[in-house]
Amino acid sequence: QVQLVESGGGLVQPGGSLRLSCVASGSFFNINIMGWYRQTPGKQRELVASIPRDGLIIYADSVKGRFTISRDNRKNQVWLQMNSLKPEDTAAYYCNAKDGPLGNYVDYWGQGTQVTVSS
Repeated sequence: QVQLVESGGGLVQPGGSLRLSCVASGSFFNINIMGWYRQTPGKQRELVASIPRDGLIIYADSVKGRFTISRDNRKNQVWLQMNSLKPEDTAAYYCNAKDGPLGNYVDYWGQGTQVTVSS
């Protein structure tokens, strides 16, 4: 079992910045991919950014150039630096970890942290 604990959400004005943090703990095989998703009421959860242990980082088109995902493999931590925030970035943000061998991952989720962008 993997426990994910997020922090860093809050209220920010348009154009501002926030940094989300997530740390994984517990018993796991090998957390290959970590990432951030977001969800607003009535909509499906969507990928914001993901970062594998080694390999290509993926960003949603809507956040490219504004958000940066980073990771510390040794500490099993992942961060999301969010700059130039827009009202449409308002959502609950969830940390995700994919644990297990390639092609046979188990998904784990954090409890979510609210990000609200408003003046």
